[in-house]
Amino acid sequence: MPIARSNPVVRAIFLALIAFATTVPACHAPSLLITPVSGRRQLEETELSRDTLFARHKIALIDISGTIQNAETGFFLSPGDNPVSLLLEQLDVARRDSAVKAVILRINSPGGTVVASELMHDEITHFRKTTGKPVVAVMMDLAASGGYYVACACDEIVAQSSTVTGSIGVIMLMFDVTGTMNLIGIKSDAITSGPFKDAGSPFRAMKPEEREWFQKIVLDMYDRFVKVVAAGRPKLDEAVVRKLADGRVYTANQALEVGLIDRIATLRDTVDVLKKRTNSTAVRLIAYQRPYDYRPNYYAAAPFGLPPWSPSAPATANVNLLNISLPSSLLPRAPQFLYLWAPGY
Repeated sequence: MPIARSNPVVRAIFLALIAFATTVPACHAPSLLITPVSGRRQLEETELSRDTLFARHKIALIDISGTIQNAETGFFLSPGDNPVSLLLEQLDVARRDSAVKAVILRINSPGGTVVASELMHDEITHFRKTTGKPVVAVMMDLAASGGYYVACACDEIVAQSSTVTGSIGVIMLMFDVTGTMNLIGIKSDAITSGPFKDAGSPFRAMKPEEREWFQKIVLDMYDRFVKVVAAGRPKLDEAVVRKLADGRVYTANQALEVGLIDRIATLRDTVDVLKKRTNSTAVRLIAYQRPYDYRPNYYAAAPFGLPPWSPSAPATANVNLLNISLPSSLLPRAPQFLYLWAPGY
């Protein structure tokens, strides 16, 4: 076949599919459909629900799931999206559509990198200012650290009754493997242009002056986080936020009591509130997805950009008590500054 001879990789995949199809027992063999598909990747609108046949107004549902990072999240044979880029792409579609009257930002994330969280926050803030369309954050299982940071850009923050949120703070993850290196007789010897050039290296113990400098950087980023929360929660002044921002997580009831969220409600309740807020008697709840993704309702997640706890997601490292997984691609080879809840790291 010409397509198989044209590329060794394509040929190998093609032969593997043939082998799979011919070796699975016939009585339990699944259907295997090979069909040409378009390479078009532009977002398409999918209707998740409709109040009435003639509903014109729309509410867009946009997901932020898994670890927040400014990098592609794909894995072998599955193209992935950069979460920051995907969010901006979805907001741009909602911005251009006059029928979209509001956006629900559904967050299920333990957080992620500092810069990626800030970028998402900035894009949501810009969307609200330029369109006047309300954006409501709806927290699911977990919206901690960077996930809460992003939520603070919204007009309102809503949590499910069993949501865990908070973890306001910054963590810098580093390793020290000098003990293991000594056991196997390996020594690192770096030549640097300055005394701080290899600061944070896992191949030697950290010097006191290096720890002091990194602590200043972490506290500077922490101050930024506190100011963002104070700006997003106008009923809380900065002093109160600092008391709450010691890294701990809160249940939905606790978060409501201290003012970190506005309401405890379901996604369906939130849609009803937005209908009243936008003077819409009937709406269509829509989402944006890549071609060939299937989403039958608003509980379904798109295949691309799978949250790490999805059964179809790639292998990950379990990093905390709630079984929230950190993708192996984010495990730092060098120090990283993170808005991330990872107590078991």
